[in-house]
Amino acid sequence: MYTSVLLLLLGFVLLIKGADWLVEGGSALARNFRIPELTIGLTIIAFGTSMPEMVVNVFAAAKGHSDIVYGNIIGSNLFNLFAILGIAGLIRPIVVQSSTVWKEIPYSLLAALLLILLSNAAFTSETGLSRVDGILLLVLFVIFLFYVFKQLKQEPAESETIRSMKSGKIAVYLVFGLILLVSGGRLVVVQAVSIAESMGLPQAVIGLTIVAIGTSLPELATSVVAALKGRNDIAVGNIIGSNIFNIFLILGLSSIIKPLSYSLRYNADLYLLCIGTCLLFVAMFSGKKFRLDRWEAALLFSVYAGYTFYLIRTV
Repeated sequence: MYTSVLLLLLGFVLLIKGADWLVEGGSALARNFRIPELTIGLTIIAFGTSMPEMVVNVFAAAKGHSDIVYGNIIGSNLFNLFAILGIAGLIRPIVVQSSTVWKEIPYSLLAALLLILLSNAAFTSETGLSRVDGILLLVLFVIFLFYVFKQLKQEPAESETIRSMKSGKIAVYLVFGLILLVSGGRLVVVQAVSIAESMGLPQAVIGLTIVAIGTSLPELATSVVAALKGRNDIAVGNIIGSNIFNIFLILGLSSIIKPLSYSLRYNADLYLLCIGTCLLFVAMFSGKKFRLDRWEAALLFSVYAGYTFYLIRTV
């Protein structure tokens, strides 16, 4: 147990440092190449922080652990939406671009709704995700990428004062930031799952909580650091982008590796994800700007705390 605690602490250190480098490198990349920070958050950083989910799900799918695959993605998206945005918003009220409210958040909602339909056999005779479903999810992921890169021509980066950085140094920050994030996330997950299994927790609960939170630690570290630095577009883009990546890309790949079986118990979790995404959309209209205030962030975090307590109580 003592060794596991030390390894968990080491994982947190790697995550925090990796997040710091990733945000610095991403901000500098946006400035040097005149790319909107929101685009960087929705793509490079979102993909990087979703790598732990990717690693865990590829291995879990190959071994036929559908509960871990589904639980990891659904739990991660819930943690991203309620806990991470809640914490980031408590640190500093988050002001976002109008495109995030009108386009990215609705696309994230579309992903969750489609996952409910596909998993509950709305178009087939079997619950779960088939390889055909996986291909459909990947196609929608490509469409999302096309939309994001199309924004490069429509929304040039603002001329903000960001610490300049040479291209070579940017590459070092991004690459090593991602390596530290993935390594730290993997280290935390391995130790957390080992402890949970020794306590006899069900696989579905492990996926929804320990694995999901562990693989979302890069998103947490990155968005918290971004919020502290006032990089709102990176903080929000990372979360929304990661949620879209998780469903369309990671679940798409997972179901192509091996078709996934689905437990109807996940419906309640997916309904909560859809409701939370709708609430986030509505919350952005509470003031003159598209912004998430501290009291709204506190509400998001409270919902996640209540959800986690409910899961533990039902074990």
